Amino acid sequence: MVQRLVVHAGFHKTGTTTLQNTLATHRDLLRPHAHVILRADMKGLCEAARAYSKTRTDFDLGLVAYEAALLAEGWDSDTVLMSSEDLSGHMPGRHDLTDYSAAIALAATMTDTWRAACPDIEITWVYTTRAAAPWLASCHVQHLRAARMTLDADAYADAFAGSADLEGIAVWVRGRVVGADVRTLPLEAHRNNLLDPVLALGGLSENLRMHVTPLPPANTSPSNDTIAEMLALNRSDMPQSKWRAAQNALNRRSN
Repeated sequence: MVQRLVVHAGFHKTGTTTLQNTLATHRDLLRPHAHVILRADMKGLCEAARAYSKTRTDFDLGLVAYEAALLAEGWDSDTVLMSSEDLSGHMPGRHDLTDYSAAIALAATMTDTWRAACPDIEITWVYTTRAAAPWLASCHVQHLRAARMTLDADAYADAFAGSADLEGIAVWVRGRVVGADVRTLPLEAHRNNLLDPVLALGGLSENLRMHVTPLPPANTSPSNDTIAEMLALNRSDMPQSKWRAAQNALNRRSN
């Protein structure tokens, strides 16, 4: 029976890819002590959470509960570690979303579902956060890469300043969930090893955590020149298929 569940649910552009890559790399080391679940292991739940963030319908929230219950049937360890920013929905800026407010109902629904499946489970929600200015800049680049964003960095920061209160969303989650702890981890304070405090919350020993080697930062922002090229492409009248090919080439060059 699962006794402890740690859910790292975002937010986007707060070191999540690096944390997840490190978890994936050390999955075999961690397997005797914790069941690691990443996005590829819970596609149904992640897609349901993203859908709810767009629609905010009871139907889609019900699908989140269904997928969460289905996932719990496959837990095979006393400790489960989950990580995907999709569990908080889409990044602000996608599908006309202006903030992470969907994360509140998502966390509450999943918590209720998992406590119903495992009444004695200890649940901790973890949200990695980041200072507003660098977070907005990083989100802007992500949108340039993926969604044909045409705002420049300053205009994006002005338009989406309200989305950058990541600590505030975590406070709202803390006030809404019942029977779960909610923690935040600022990227600036844990940049060298963002995963270690997550593992500690999962009850993994310091001796074991010493053998988990942090990986270098992943999915980092490209140079200013490359960002300018991306923006110019997005503002062009290039057909979508050619635009995607050109953006992919820029992404490969900048990685």
